[in-house]
Amino acid sequence: MSTIEMPAPETTPATSPATSPTAAAATAPPVALDVAVLGQQLMGRWADSRRASRALMRDSAFHRDPSLGMVEHRERVLGQLKLLVERGDVHRAFPAEFGGDDDFGGFIASFEELLLGDPSMQIKSGVQWGLYASAILHLGTASHHRAWLPDALTLTTPGAFAMTETGHGSDVSAVGTTASYDAATDEWVIHTPFRAAWKDYLGNAALHGRAAVVFAQLITRGVNHGVHAFYVPLRDETGAFLPGIGGEDDGLKGGLNGIDNGRLHFTNVRVPRTNLLNRYGDVDENGVYTSPIESPGRRFFTMLGTLVQGRVSLDGACVVASKLALTIAVRYGTERRQFAGGDENEVVLLDYQRHQRRLLPRLAQTYAMSFAHEVFLEKFDAVFSGATDTDADREDLETLAAALKSLSTWGALDIIQEAREACGGQGFLAANRLTQLRADLDIYATFEGDNNVLLQLVAKRLLTDYSRTFAKADAGVMAHYVADQVNEAVVNRSGLRRLAQSVVDFGSTARSVGYVRDTESQRQLLTDRVETMVAELAGKLRSASKLPKAEAAALFNRHQNALIETAKAHGELLQWEAFTEALATIEHEGNRQVLTWLRDLFGLGLIEKNLAWYVIHGRLSDHRAQAITDYIDGRLLPRLRPHALALTEAFEFAPEHIRADIASGQERERQEEARAYYADQRARGLAPIDEKDLLAAKKARR
Repeated sequence: MSTIEMPAPETTPATSPATSPTAAAATAPPVALDVAVLGQQLMGRWADSRRASRALMRDSAFHRDPSLGMVEHRERVLGQLKLLVERGDVHRAFPAEFGGDDDFGGFIASFEELLLGDPSMQIKSGVQWGLYASAILHLGTASHHRAWLPDALTLTTPGAFAMTETGHGSDVSAVGTTASYDAATDEWVIHTPFRAAWKDYLGNAALHGRAAVVFAQLITRGVNHGVHAFYVPLRDETGAFLPGIGGEDDGLKGGLNGIDNGRLHFTNVRVPRTNLLNRYGDVDENGVYTSPIESPGRRFFTMLGTLVQGRVSLDGACVVASKLALTIAVRYGTERRQFAGGDENEVVLLDYQRHQRRLLPRLAQTYAMSFAHEVFLEKFDAVFSGATDTDADREDLETLAAALKSLSTWGALDIIQEAREACGGQGFLAANRLTQLRADLDIYATFEGDNNVLLQLVAKRLLTDYSRTFAKADAGVMAHYVADQVNEAVVNRSGLRRLAQSVVDFGSTARSVGYVRDTESQRQLLTDRVETMVAELAGKLRSASKLPKAEAAALFNRHQNALIETAKAHGELLQWEAFTEALATIEHEGNRQVLTWLRDLFGLGLIEKNLAWYVIHGRLSDHRAQAITDYIDGRLLPRLRPHALALTEAFEFAPEHIRADIASGQERERQEEARAYYADQRARGLAPIDEKDLLAAKKARR
């Protein structure tokens, strides 16, 4: 067992009791934290897949080479994908007949860890196997699988996922590209009728792609049946575009420059009728369209839902990136010294309260994101494996994906940036990885669905559930409604569950921080906020169903910000619930205690962030709102400070994963050298007299 007993902060080598900013924790007994056990818990159900991928990422062949320009970086990443194929690390989610394991959760868990090598490699492999090959698998049928999957899986045919258009990113249903059926030749005619319909920002499109899954409006016998997917060859064996196909290189980007993103356009390109990926819609030789799903809207969302794994993997990749950034920043913060603390030693950065305020709440957030992702991954695997694959299950998964992907991508950008700033100028050096990591993850907030658009979908789902629940309810029932949360089954419907208890009168009972800091009180405060926001929105938007379409859209637009804030609150509640449920599974006493403090920091931090709402709505008094901040600063941060380093060690990153000079022990060596030098100077009587001491002595003699 790897058990680390952490002493109270003022007894660490960092500071003496007299100078420690966290001396308030002097009487706290040490708590033993078992890092190995905690690490195993964080690895989750697919720990073996994660560790296998991490073992690969220790090989320098998979690491980003910062000396390379864009052209060389692209070729290196293509070579890394070929290495992944050789190592057999990319086929887990695919059928056994094609060399896979039918292991959907393991595939995503393994894929997320590729970020430790190079985010460009991770995303390019996601394009090849998570989007292009997965679209063939999930949208196509057996003949398509036999024809195209083997070459997609072996990288014999690098592929693009041609959904996004210059003029339509998040609004996929309105793409301009058309696929018109020509009964005379039994072919589809793929066409981009105007510049805004060009397929844009496609990985593998600029250079390497030999084929694409193209999303276009399916038109047959004069009827548009909506967006469907088509398999379209792009280039010949020499790499030249086939007739009717053209494109451009997107060029240098803000990050992820190992991916050859590009644009594609089609001018009456003909492909066989059987190139339609026809699992959810087919056309016979007479042009007659049939589908197992009658509703065009439900058919469209079902097709897109099969590709939700992109959002699942982005959520997980952001967890990995946040863990990496905090590992670097916390290590540096426990070694870097700055400003004298009243004796001969300078104080380590993480002993300053402000530094703790910057990093420890984000460490708590990262743990919450990690536990929520494992819940998310379990739900994804259950749906895609067929264990719980109903229309309702898929709708739940899509809602969960939209909520958690949005929070984690924004969260990772904030965490990485704060980690960078917390490392000062050292954090800005490329050798310490934080600036490049943030640049590479910047696009995560807008691809696989713009976060603001996704959160509106979440809010509309909450409103739909609310409407169904209270269609015939009286005012008394509505006043005591509590939004669904995560229950013992982890996720159902919108990912929430109903509390057995009713909402208490927070105005009269929330009179001390002792009340709001326990689990059930945090749950009620967080849940009540979601419930109230949903109820208020429902009241404001109730008339939308009776208004003309334009007026209804205008009404929603007036409350767009409230929709997004409601969805955020809902997503944060999901993260808090996942953290809380993880606590219930911990047997090690020290781990349970430390993680309870960490969960409280996350939960009370959410309440503190929204104190204005709680005060305005009468849930907390001004005085008790201030008590929450005092409790965080005076109790939680000092309690967690001694465990900060161990909490990051539980992430199980090897030196080859971290690859940051300031997290390698170099800073400790520099500090120890400096301290030894000054100590030797003092011991030998060679230390110069400080002018301030001379002035003080003169003043004392007067």
